[in-house]
Amino acid sequence: MNFYSVIIGTELLNGRRADKHFNFLNEELTKRGLNHQGSFVIKDKPSLIEQTFEFIKHDCDSVMFSFGGIGATPDDLTREIAAKVFTCKPLSLHVKAKELIEKQFGAEAYPHRINMAMLPEDAKLLNNVINAVPGFHLENRYFFTPGFPSMAWPMVTWALDNLFETKIKPYAYNFIVYTGESDLIDIMRTMPQTIELSSLPKIVEGKRQVEIYLASYDKDLLDFCYKEFLLHVKQKGFDYKNL
Repeated sequence: MNFYSVIIGTELLNGRRADKHFNFLNEELTKRGLNHQGSFVIKDKPSLIEQTFEFIKHDCDSVMFSFGGIGATPDDLTREIAAKVFTCKPLSLHVKAKELIEKQFGAEAYPHRINMAMLPEDAKLLNNVINAVPGFHLENRYFFTPGFPSMAWPMVTWALDNLFETKIKPYAYNFIVYTGESDLIDIMRTMPQTIELSSLPKIVEGKRQVEIYLASYDKDLLDFCYKEFLLHVKQKGFDYKNL
C-alpha cells in the first residue's frame, strides 16, 4: 500500500498557519512500518484539489488521508470534489451525519452547518471526538478529515489501528562515509532495486561526508549489500562510522 497525504489550505502556503499534519502522519505510518509515498500541500483551489485526487486515485495501491476543506464555508471544497473524483456522482444527504450535526448544534445547524452532512455516496463516517461533526471515508482507502489536528488526528489513528495491518519494520544500516557523494555513486548503482537506499551529503567543519541508509525486509540480502558497500569504502581508503 502506498499512503499519501493531501493537506489543503491556502493559509498554509501564505504563511498564516504552519502545517502539523505531515509530521504527525509520517510518524504514525513509520512506527507501523507503512509507506508514506507522497505528500501534497495545496491551496483551496478546485482544479488543483481535483487534479491531486485524480493523481492519487490512479495509483491502484493508494491510500489517502486528506486534511481540511470539509467544513461549511464557501472555501470548503473537499466534499464535493471527493464525490466527483471517487464516486462520479453528486453529493447526497448522509442521514447519520445529519442526525449528529442536528444533535450537536440544534437549531443552529441550519442553514449552513447542515451542509456538512452532504457527503459522497456510500461514505462511511469518522468519529469527531471534539464536536461530533464527522469526517468520512470511501472504500476504506480515501479518508477525509478536518483541518484541525485535535479533530483529525484521532480519526487517522482510528483508521490505521482498525483498517490496516502493522508491518514489520525493515532491517536497516545507517552509517557515515567520510568522502564526497560522487565517490560513492559507482557502488550505489550496484545496489538492487529491492534495497531502499538514501544518500545525504553534508559538510561538517569544512569536510565532506555522506550519510548512507540501506534498508530491506530481506535481512540476508541487506547484510550482503552492506558488506559490499563497506568493501568498496575500504578499498577506496575512506573512513566510515556506523550510526
